[in-house]
Amino acid sequence: MKILFVAGDPKPERWTIPIQELLPEAEVHVWEPNGPAVNADYAIVWQPPAELFEREPQLRAVFNLGAGIDGLLAIPNLPANLTVVRLEDAGMSVQMAEHVLHQLLEASRDMETYRAQQRQGIWKIHRPIKRSEWPVGIMGLGHIGKRVATTLANLDYRVNGWARSHHQLAGVECFAGEQDLDRFLGATRVLVNTLPLTDATRDILNYDNLSKLLPGAVVINVGRGEHLVEADLLKAIDDGHVASASLDVFRQEPLPAEHPFWARPEITITPHISARTLRDATLEQITGKIRAHANGEAITGIVDISRGY
Repeated sequence: MKILFVAGDPKPERWTIPIQELLPEAEVHVWEPNGPAVNADYAIVWQPPAELFEREPQLRAVFNLGAGIDGLLAIPNLPANLTVVRLEDAGMSVQMAEHVLHQLLEASRDMETYRAQQRQGIWKIHRPIKRSEWPVGIMGLGHIGKRVATTLANLDYRVNGWARSHHQLAGVECFAGEQDLDRFLGATRVLVNTLPLTDATRDILNYDNLSKLLPGAVVINVGRGEHLVEADLLKAIDDGHVASASLDVFRQEPLPAEHPFWARPEITITPHISARTLRDATLEQITGKIRAHANGEAITGIVDISRGY
């Protein structure tokens, strides 16, 4: 069994050494841009070049080093019959839940007010939070979205969930499809996006949808930058439909220094850190699936290329 590591890491040995330890029966190779074919059976990838699929046409499966596979699916010569496997959790869902909870508490508990009071030496207590005034809507009910939704529901926030298909989740009112989107938005003050990026979800955070949120709306985007129409968010803030936004993903990363988001006090920017890939958990998951697939066993996380997730 031959495994090809294709991730552009300047120190690939951080990955290939533990892969070899976890799969001692395998030959582990590192992608070389102008190197020869290795006739790999499996590839472990992050944003691989299109040349991979020309040089290694016999690949049995590709394992993505992340939950988001939009970049991989955008490669024009990706074989339609190739098995593509996304990363499932590997420690990311709890990080995402923590990040979203932090941003929610910043808004709902008005923590910036207390920081401003500290700078001025003011001791003043404001009324306690009423959770009924902060209904949360989670867009996307995959593994990460469900973890975020249940975490917030367990803290007694009213949580709604919306996805392309029907879901059932304890403590969460679930909406599905285009026919339910307006009702979902109209019941949401804090909108959290965890959707995968597909042709159907691109630009979904647009002015029309943002303007349907409850007054004092907060937008938390931890999905993909391409979900958000950036000019529409600024307009929604200026028009009073959105009070604040917390953005962890952007159309261009790093976010350019001249981007207008930097100058807006209503917008909190983090540099795509809401959920980081944990190397040990990731490699244990991927190598376990490679061994199972090689032995003819069923594995989870296989992507439906036609749906994009």
